[in-house]
Amino acid sequence: MKSLAATILTAGLLTSATASAEILSASETHLVLRHEAVSALPPDRLWRRLINPTAWWHPDHTYSGDATNLTLDVQAGGLWREDWDDRSVSHGRVLYVEPGRMLRMEAPFGPLQELGAYTIWTITIAPAEEGSVVVFDEVSTGPPTANMAEIAKAVDFVKGEAIRRLVTTSDQQ
Repeated sequence: MKSLAATILTAGLLTSATASAEILSASETHLVLRHEAVSALPPDRLWRRLINPTAWWHPDHTYSGDATNLTLDVQAGGLWREDWDDRSVSHGRVLYVEPGRMLRMEAPFGPLQELGAYTIWTITIAPAEEGSVVVFDEVSTGPPTANMAEIAKAVDFVKGEAIRRLVTTSDQQ
């Protein structure tokens, strides 16, 4: 996992965030991110896409290198997990589900997990004039040794890429 963390951090530092992404705050012990995007898909279709991460999560941001190894059990206590060969990892635990509108998870993805960070990722979907608006809100806290401000750009990059892939239909990726 150290190499995945280094890859994510490097990619985040070398690539700028999208205009709809913002690091709201970051310090040694916390980070707060917000990403917003518009999709041509209506809310019900965007929700179905959201709860199938194999359709949109980038394989570079998995442990196995293959997004088809991802599953999401969309109920309180359910897991966003990755299983491959004889290994598995829980990326997040579902805290709240309002089908078609909101998914909230305790989700210390990638390097946040090994840093001991506590991360809440809330994804909301709302109708828009020509489809849907989706918002990713992420709040993460960690010990002072985690230096969350340093990793904020990398996490921002990964979630920015994720929201872009979510709102882009599969034939456009």
